[in-house]
Amino acid sequence: MTTLEKAKLWLSDTFDKETRDAVQLLIDGNSPDLEDSFYRELEFGTGGMRGIMGVGTNRLNKYTLGQATQGLANYMLKQFEGEEIKVAIAYDVRNNSKEFGKLVADVLTANGIKVLLFKNHRPTPELSFTVRDKKCNGGIVLTASHNPPEYNGYKVYWNDGAQIVPPHDEAIINEVYSVKFEEIKFNGNDDLIEWIGEEQDDVYIDACIENSTYQNVGKENLNIVFTSIHGTTYTTVPKALEKAGFKKVDLVREQMIPSGNFPTVDSPNPEEPAALEMAMDLAKITNADIVIGTDPDGDRLGIAVRNLEGEIELLNGNQTNTILTYYILNEWKKQGKITGKEFIGSTIVTSDIFFDIAQKFGVDCKVGLTGFKWIGKMIRDFEGKEKFICGGEESFGFMTGDFVRDKDSCGSIILACEIAAWCKANGKTMYQYMIEIYQELGMYYEGLINLVRKGRDGAEEIQNMMKNFRENPPKEIAGSLVEEVKDFKEQTNFIVSSNEKKVMNDIPKSNVLIYYTQDGTKVCVRPSGTEPKIKFYVSVKDSVTSEADFKDKLKSLEEKINQVKKDLQLS
Repeated sequence: MTTLEKAKLWLSDTFDKETRDAVQLLIDGNSPDLEDSFYRELEFGTGGMRGIMGVGTNRLNKYTLGQATQGLANYMLKQFEGEEIKVAIAYDVRNNSKEFGKLVADVLTANGIKVLLFKNHRPTPELSFTVRDKKCNGGIVLTASHNPPEYNGYKVYWNDGAQIVPPHDEAIINEVYSVKFEEIKFNGNDDLIEWIGEEQDDVYIDACIENSTYQNVGKENLNIVFTSIHGTTYTTVPKALEKAGFKKVDLVREQMIPSGNFPTVDSPNPEEPAALEMAMDLAKITNADIVIGTDPDGDRLGIAVRNLEGEIELLNGNQTNTILTYYILNEWKKQGKITGKEFIGSTIVTSDIFFDIAQKFGVDCKVGLTGFKWIGKMIRDFEGKEKFICGGEESFGFMTGDFVRDKDSCGSIILACEIAAWCKANGKTMYQYMIEIYQELGMYYEGLINLVRKGRDGAEEIQNMMKNFRENPPKEIAGSLVEEVKDFKEQTNFIVSSNEKKVMNDIPKSNVLIYYTQDGTKVCVRPSGTEPKIKFYVSVKDSVTSEADFKDKLKSLEEKINQVKKDLQLS
């Protein structure tokens, strides 16, 4: 079927007049958007879906959301037959998120499912917490994380508060794709909606404080700057910091106004220094010790601290997580809570320093595929057998304890500020504390290279790049021989020196390649699951003996990452 033929199907009476008119306009104007809007179905992946808003099968709209929700409802009615089914729904600040939230609620209630619907936008981790706190069968959050303003998305959670994983994910996908648009039940029953208000914030914040604080040192003297970057955490983080005992918190007022247009930034992504520019400018005025920003749905956090020159510098996700993890495990050790049956969680694209930290403190480090749903799965799989302490991944996500089963900026911010206050009270900065950790365990440094390839042609180019890297792996990277190639799609680990291929079946299949070289360099290649990108995660390492030595080693490791980019022709 051609794209035009697919588009004309949307001119039938199954679709409302507004949708039909918009499709006809695309056809009449021979719009270039017609091809991208209809050339494929918007993928409902293993955690949900994300896409540009608009009409069409490859867009997020009333009908693609309705199809996803009807499929989910069909699956839940089978899984929980005879039970009262409850689903919590939250949504972020994005354009149409609130309307989409009610739309999704209507489809569920039309199928006889009770809905706990937040009255206003709330962070994703609060949704995860609420699923377990309210004993729901599942949860949904409408968000596209830090994508551009034209995007929105839909994430599904199961009754443990974590995003869906096998076997539920594939089964739900099958249900979703079996739903025809004319089968969607849109006429909801408001009697089945229970509204959730601010009272839930306090329950969630109390849990964040309980799971993220260890000592009360110097909190009244720490100067904090916080920005929600127009996102949802304006509802939780300032209140949480005050309740946790921090007295000096300055807010970037212009960015505490929720807006799906994110008017003061090019991208609402705290991974990018530009997104924290206004916060860093305020930090110069207030002489802040720490600057913190969160993404629109409030699960990721960016932290900037004073470097050795006294300038505010954004830490990368691995650096932040190194500090948080080391501190937590050290506190657990001091309190005698480590028994050898504890673990931390990480991912295959995250720094290998977490293996070193785990070994130092006598806990296990479990590793899963990219995404916090796999850390959530670890918690569930080992519940009652091993105690989960904390987990993180390089993309600016961290979680403390298992009260939230997804990355959680609120609890992580409270913890980070406690560490910053403790460091200041002891005459050092968080940056210096990080260097001390590197002196003990070795210095790791990472770089992320994103190659954006949009549209159908871009998707094909990314597929061809993965095919080429798989069939023609590099023999040498940055002057060091490749000694190991892990292919998570084929589930093989190829040892170059012995020409031996070992089977890896402890981690599910995924289109990911990792190269390890003899000097410890690690390069991971994977297509993004949520954006039109192919990503290259580069990790290099060295030893460091002092703060002065750190500066030299940092420069040499940065140069090494640049050499990796040249060798792999990443431009």
